[in-house]
Amino acid sequence: MRLMRRPKGMLAEGDLVLGEEAVPEVREGQALARVKYLSVDPTMRVWMATDSYLPAVKIGEVMRGGGLAEVIESRHPQYKKGDKIVGMTGMQEYVLIDAQAKMPYQKIPSIPFVSDTLFLGALGVTGITAYFGMMDVGKPQKGETVVVSAAAGATGSVAGQIAKIQGCRVVGIAGTDEKCKWLTEELGFDAAVNYKHADWKEKLTAATPNGVDLNFENVGGEIMEAVLSRMNLHGRVVLCGFISGYTKEEPAQANLGMLIVKRLKLQGFLVLDYVSRFTEAATELGKWKMMGKLKDKQTVVEGLEKAPEAINMLFTGANMGKTLVKI
Repeated sequence: MRLMRRPKGMLAEGDLVLGEEAVPEVREGQALARVKYLSVDPTMRVWMATDSYLPAVKIGEVMRGGGLAEVIESRHPQYKKGDKIVGMTGMQEYVLIDAQAKMPYQKIPSIPFVSDTLFLGALGVTGITAYFGMMDVGKPQKGETVVVSAAAGATGSVAGQIAKIQGCRVVGIAGTDEKCKWLTEELGFDAAVNYKHADWKEKLTAATPNGVDLNFENVGGEIMEAVLSRMNLHGRVVLCGFISGYTKEEPAQANLGMLIVKRLKLQGFLVLDYVSRFTEAATELGKWKMMGKLKDKQTVVEGLEKAPEAINMLFTGANMGKTLVKI
């Protein structure tokens, strides 16, 4: 699937176009893998539009994206037939792995009772993002109140659970009553607020009677501003994403004057900053998963042709947990 034009707002027909090409021949030092699942992430919408921490995808190129694939033919020293890998496969059915690949692929272990797709979600880059954002940047302390926006999404749901493991009171913000129920009844959040209810700000106040010490921010705009108004003096704000603005030419900005009034510490981060420590995070996440402390949910869309629809789901709120495209 190739990017054929820069989208305006939500993805429209013709922005991403599915085509057919011959499967590439495998040469010495290469391996061919069949892509089984694609990871659908909000940052993909940024990659389509502009240069950011990575260059924008060029018009006509295969759309960038992470995926899980199985090696079907190999003349590569590091991979053998049957190996399952995760990495930047792109939005395509087959990926040719070259020895000189700029972004290496990671082989995933076969763990009893653990789905391979978890390595695209809670045990993969999504979970690792939540781990370092919460533990390394946020540094939650027992007894603190933590608010997570987009809390029913792939990253937010893991971040909130990590804060619970650290002994915090955790409040999630999500867009449906079903999502809020999942957060409190399944994931153990102490409270959840549906921002689509007219009185959601009053409910946020009621859910944070002692104020907010740490905000794990995924949304920006009005939601971020409401949480900042509840922050305690010298609170911390972890900037993971601004999903509310990714489909807008002029995204709404929160009033950051509250940072001064409440002497808040605000820090952005990218998971790429922590590549050398991925094993550390994956080990901890794996332990929590095996102990039953970390739960997950997946929204799976069938068919590569449905990938644009799956990306739009991230911005309409039609997904829950980690969104994947099954090929």
